[in-house]
Amino acid sequence: MLSILNLFRIGIGPSSSHTVGPMRIARRFVASLAEARKLAEVRRIGIELQGSLALTGVGHGSVDACVLGLMGWEPEASDPDAVPALLAQAGEASIRLMGQHPVAFSPACDIVLACDIIPELHPNGMRLKAFGQGEALVADETWY
Repeated sequence: MLSILNLFRIGIGPSSSHTVGPMRIARRFVASLAEARKLAEVRRIGIELQGSLALTGVGHGSVDACVLGLMGWEPEASDPDAVPALLAQAGEASIRLMGQHPVAFSPACDIVLACDIIPELHPNGMRLKAFGQGEALVADETWY
């Protein structure tokens, strides 16, 4: 039997289709770094939104969703009233990955809207990179 939750996704708006996925992906990327015991190595995170996510990134909330995901938030557990204060924290040139590990981060610089890249596998793509000391690449993943 289908549940209403099979049809609709809970997430911040205005476009949950462009926020739920990016938030989950950003959170899973950071969680995988923590599971691999690499989180302490990370000094900076870079995200490239591709395809439809890039073309509508700011207006549809994809950029904000990425920031919240990096901070460890999940779509179902995000309080829309708390979002502005959380995003203001991220605008101060650093962010706490999973709410714990501080890294240099500025959404305006570290989230790139790559409007010219249209992924072949899916219209929405995200590339996430974690950098360590001296810009050494710690992790590089592409999600669709």
